[in-house]
Amino acid sequence: MYPTLYHALLDLMGLDLPFLKFLNSFGFFVAVAFLLASWTLSMELRRKQTLGLLKPSMRKVTVGAPASLLDLVSTGALGFLLGWKGVFLLLDPNAALADTQGFLLSGKGSFFGGLAVGAFLTWLRWREKEKQKLETPRVEEVRIMPSEHAGNITLIAALWGLIGAKIFHWLENPDEFMDMIQNPSGAGFFSGLTMYGGLICAGAMVIRYFVRHGMPALEGADAAAPGVMLAYAVGRIGCQVSGDGDWGIVNLKPAPSWMPDWLWSYTYPNNVNGVGIDILEGTCFPGYCRVLPEPVFPTPLYETIACLLLFGVLWALRKRLRPAGSIFFLFLLLNGIERFLIEKIA
Repeated sequence: MYPTLYHALLDLMGLDLPFLKFLNSFGFFVAVAFLLASWTLSMELRRKQTLGLLKPSMRKVTVGAPASLLDLVSTGALGFLLGWKGVFLLLDPNAALADTQGFLLSGKGSFFGGLAVGAFLTWLRWREKEKQKLETPRVEEVRIMPSEHAGNITLIAALWGLIGAKIFHWLENPDEFMDMIQNPSGAGFFSGLTMYGGLICAGAMVIRYFVRHGMPALEGADAAAPGVMLAYAVGRIGCQVSGDGDWGIVNLKPAPSWMPDWLWSYTYPNNVNGVGIDILEGTCFPGYCRVLPEPVFPTPLYETIACLLLFGVLWALRKRLRPAGSIFFLFLLLNGIERFLIEKIA
């Protein structure tokens, strides 16, 4: 298993790049998953707008106005945060990389680095607005095509998906929430997500976005559904690569002759959660040198394979099924069946 991109490149290519310890392998695949979902969503929105199923919307924008106080303050705050952590990391990388999660949630940082980066970004924002400023700002109506909303929709889904997944996980595991409150610098905030909590919250907020921008909610949901299935499949690759605990039950039965052993059962050495017993043979990453004492079903791989196939089904049927909402509800049905079956060995 490769807990971070650092461990993957070190083991596969012999590259020792300590700064990559910040990039969790699960998070990397989640980012790839959202990019793929955004790409498929954009294509579907463009196709539906060409067919006249989705109409453009109009938005009023003010042209030539100076930078607002809120704009400058928010830019400065973001710059301060980046400088606070980033400059400290540059000055003392070993201290930060020794416990990445603890560092991100701790009070450690460079105050003067934060001030410098915050002030610089604020100045850049002010300068950009000054170049565009008019003597008399004017209000214009801008036509927004449905496909241009894909980026905003993806960001909303990512944000509320994370919030929903975390909230639902804490509702299911209140003891972990209390541990996180008592030890905020620990790994409690970063570990544990409930997929359907993320789907419910993200879905509700995305549908709200569709309605606010004059797009039929069911047409929009149909456009998003195949990409969500694809994103789920890719996200499960991250679960497998990092060994985040989403594996199945113990499997001591011999593998069928036609199936490779690693696809039938696996022990997840160097898993990101550090679960199991000490590794005595083979590759051992400091801080993650644990392996499961008994092999288990590698269920993330099964879900990746299943959901890639189901994505193909949704993508093939997206132009054929009507009325609006058919693809979205088929996605819910297929994903529900897939999850129901996988729970038999999870």
